[in-house]
Amino acid sequence: MTIDWGAFVVVAVVSLVAAGALVSLFAAGLRLLAVEGSSAAAARVAAYACFAVCALGVLFGIYLIVPAFHAG
Repeated sequence: MTIDWGAFVVVAVVSLVAAGALVSLFAAGLRLLAVEGSSAAAARVAAYACFAVCALGVLFGIYLIVPAFHAG
């Protein structure tokens, strides 16, 4: 039994990029919630959009991990 190092590296890189992207989006959402002033309403909508994209990313990751969701 041998390890497919190419596939391992691809999985590791994609995991790091996805984790970084989700954390960055969540942080941006938190930062947007702190905006005050005339653009507070638009910032709040953008914050909720960031949180929604984060939630979709997490749900997609769960879908990929649990084989029962996509087994044929």
